[in-house]
Amino acid sequence: MTLRLHIKHRLGGIMLEAQMELSDGITMLYGASGSGKTSIIKAVAGLMTPEEGHIVLNGVTLFDSKAGINIPAHRRRMGMIFQEARLFPHMDVLGNLRFGWRHRKGRGVSGLEESRIIDLLGIGHLLNRRPQFLSGGEQQRVAIGRALLSHPQMLLADEPLASLDQARKNEILPYFERLNAELGMPMLYVSHDPVEVARLGSHIVALEDGQVRAQGDALTILHDPDVNPMGVRAAGAVIMASLMTHEDDGISICKAGENFLYLPHIDALPGARLRLRVPASDVMLAKGKKPKQISSLNILLGRVVGMRGGTGPGTLVSVETGSGLILARVTRRAAMQMNLQVGDDCYALIKALSVAPENIGQTS
Repeated sequence: MTLRLHIKHRLGGIMLEAQMELSDGITMLYGASGSGKTSIIKAVAGLMTPEEGHIVLNGVTLFDSKAGINIPAHRRRMGMIFQEARLFPHMDVLGNLRFGWRHRKGRGVSGLEESRIIDLLGIGHLLNRRPQFLSGGEQQRVAIGRALLSHPQMLLADEPLASLDQARKNEILPYFERLNAELGMPMLYVSHDPVEVARLGSHIVALEDGQVRAQGDALTILHDPDVNPMGVRAAGAVIMASLMTHEDDGISICKAGENFLYLPHIDALPGARLRLRVPASDVMLAKGKKPKQISSLNILLGRVVGMRGGTGPGTLVSVETGSGLILARVTRRAAMQMNLQVGDDCYALIKALSVAPENIGQTS
């Protein structure tokens, strides 16, 4: 899949100008409210007509302002997933699932394909229920299934988890991971949540005030507060790891580069490849000898490679370790008391329980 777009469109007081070329995987449009994320996804879907530009999907021009081309939304074969599930209340789950392909001219769905998607999303036991008797997470899984059964060229997800609480988000996130890993379905996904970006994104487009601020992988965007549109408070490390084993006390042991990491039980089989997000605010630093008799299970030796202060009391410290780059957000006072300098050796301390379940995802 290749999506090329270059569009310009005035949004109130800002000018949206986005240029990007995207391929397979999950591309995250990441930024604060009002940055232009939803407008881009609406333009791709055909729900908004940009003032200028072009959109080309797999060599087919969907929109070109100069050539006067604007393919209607219903002919673009996009699977839309919104913040709200938007299910039909008078239909049961099975009726909602089949609505999409019944209205896709000339395209049916085999029983095998339907069954596979129902199994993938874990909604087989819900088929006879009406939407009002489903939880928010269940409704959203049905909405995903309906979008998939419409035979889309790609999925467009506009902050699909924004209306859910954290428990329901944790329920849905693994299904998006599976869609990419098992179906290879390309996806354009809007979010302002660094947790979703770290777990799902294979390519990140950071937006601010209608402009593309940076593009790259999750490690690049989330590590650097200069390009992270959500700023220092959203900064954190993204670590690639492999699950080694589960212990009887509820701890899972992972290998990340040169180090073993001890984390809360991970619902996966040994050998699973993981993507871990460690928020900078959850990391402590220590100089001198390796700390002993402390509650933190993860003590990683590293070297300070960057320090960045702001207008507030905090300093963001970058530490290169045998598991990759770790970020720590400490007070300026603490950094001064430690006499912390770029080039110093230090230890990054990460409590096992500070890596919450939503910050642990599987990758293919």
